[in-house]
Amino acid sequence: MTITIISLLLLVSLVPNLTFTAHVSIVDGQEAKPHSRPYMVSVQLFGQNICAGFLISDRFVLTAAQCWHHNRKTLTVVVGAHDLRKCQHSKQFRVKCHITHPDFNSKTFENDIMLLKLERKVPLNNKIRPISLPKYGERFKADTLCSVAGWGRLWTDGPVSDRLLEAKTAIVNDAECKLRWGYHYVPSMMICAYGHGGSCNGDGGGPLVCGNTAVGVAVFRDRYLCNSRLLPNVYTKISAYVPWIRSIIGNV
Repeated sequence: MTITIISLLLLVSLVPNLTFTAHVSIVDGQEAKPHSRPYMVSVQLFGQNICAGFLISDRFVLTAAQCWHHNRKTLTVVVGAHDLRKCQHSKQFRVKCHITHPDFNSKTFENDIMLLKLERKVPLNNKIRPISLPKYGERFKADTLCSVAGWGRLWTDGPVSDRLLEAKTAIVNDAECKLRWGYHYVPSMMICAYGHGGSCNGDGGGPLVCGNTAVGVAVFRDRYLCNSRLLPNVYTKISAYVPWIRSIIGNV
């Protein structure tokens, strides 16, 4: 009887459970050095962090399409923030319009990427600055060391963090990601990563950063465990969308 129960539990654990990471803080992370990630943006609804995002120019924020799909109200973004309880150095901007990828699928999270155009330009300085994007079609090898950051939950049902947290992670090869996630994982448009920490509830839309480049947008994870070895966190592959991004924001 005991063996049967254990076998059933193992079988259940192997079934992929798709959960988007919006409304997800960094699990197993540590507090970032204040303003060491000047591109980070808190996407907010009624003054509360619902997603992360990142500046790619002085007028545009890149994030996940799911962040708008479930919140059809006026969003604001906060740039230059470290501790969301404090206004020092941070600035709030209203979103003028959102541009969701035309092929976004809210059920499978394919093409889960969105641009937010702000009502006015962001004044750039050493605490507020865009991050570079990869080249179109650029590939990043398995085991490349990367990092994630956000203000989401500390664990799946845990408290949120007012201070920006960060964690180290590494890219997992496509074959492994496909084996783990099955049909949910589409290599041409996704990357997955696993490491010392990972994106959790409230970190959706945040960047997977490798070196000084944003290579992914946090989109989904294991439903029950924010940083799962069995089901690594999945990110939209930005290099597949560079032409679409450039067509909207221009070559800035």
